[in-house]
Amino acid sequence: MKISVIRTYSCNTFPIFHKPKTQSLSLCTRFRRPICSSSLKPKTPLFLRPPNYSATLSDLKKWHDWAKTFSSSIGSSFVDSDNGPDPSLLCRELNWLIEDSLEDHSLIPQLGIQDYSTNVRLRVDIDELYSLWKQRIEERKPFQYIVGCEHWRDLVLSVEEGVFIPRPETELLIDSVSDVVSNNEELRKGLWVDLGTGSGAIAIGIGRILESRGRVIAIDLNPLAASVASFNVQRYGLQNVIEIRQGSWFEPLKDIEIEEKLSGVISNPPYIPSDDIPGLQAEVRTHEPRLALDGGLDGMDDLLYLCNRTASLLKPGGFFAFETNGKKQCKFLVDCLENDNAGSFCNLKIVSDFAGIPRFVTGFHQ
Repeated sequence: MKISVIRTYSCNTFPIFHKPKTQSLSLCTRFRRPICSSSLKPKTPLFLRPPNYSATLSDLKKWHDWAKTFSSSIGSSFVDSDNGPDPSLLCRELNWLIEDSLEDHSLIPQLGIQDYSTNVRLRVDIDELYSLWKQRIEERKPFQYIVGCEHWRDLVLSVEEGVFIPRPETELLIDSVSDVVSNNEELRKGLWVDLGTGSGAIAIGIGRILESRGRVIAIDLNPLAASVASFNVQRYGLQNVIEIRQGSWFEPLKDIEIEEKLSGVISNPPYIPSDDIPGLQAEVRTHEPRLALDGGLDGMDDLLYLCNRTASLLKPGGFFAFETNGKKQCKFLVDCLENDNAGSFCNLKIVSDFAGIPRFVTGFHQ
């Protein structure tokens, strides 16, 4: 599955695992509490639902033909209005929707033959398929919310409306952590924090790298995001490595003595300037949570706050990595770290994303 919006954030664009063994870790084990519980129950992604519905191949082909015609009818209107999806991308999404809906994928080629009276088992009612595709085209609802998941690295993560969709470039944050801990066992065994976890993507990526030797606390202010992140953590059997807490930034950590104790702080915080949000793709500005997007007047409100707090929480040699909106924010952030937090950090770097755009600021506590 390919994401249909790119998180570049100009005015018009938006850029079975084994259960880990427990291990005694001084700081990590003192704070353990049950994984985040919430009255909000995540929706089950389409591909995980039981095939409780049936339809004939003829009915499925009729829907498929209608959906293809509907997708083609938009022409270049979405691209012209806000650099949205074109018909070719929508048709690829349509094929992915069939794959997630149909129990037996071997029947997909039969959609093109003449004799298709065979009954097939579906994970969603055929009428609901019509409704879902109308939402995709008429409401510009993100495809990830239609099927309830996003493919990220080698994970398939549950997402739903109200929870930020993880972007491909954010995968590089996991690579940076992997590089750091591969040569530093002390950091691998320590406590890491993922701030603004959303679906739990970053926390899960880090948790798998730590290999049960360290721990991750993943935090999000949005209770729905915390619930979805918990679902994803449990699905990948990482509940002994990752703990989900709901609250604002470092506030949920107030019950732990973490001053100069954290091995790492990682975050993809809100960083879009408030005035730029109306110019984002409709999929983003209309459906994704503004809480996860809006970084204030210049997009730097949360980034600056995180940098200032991180300076007092990282242990000597501890690592941080923050995602930003691009070159301007990266340079501004490095200047602040070098001047306003002089002597607190070293080895500051600006790291580019897959498109060569300066995207991340990383460094170590002195």
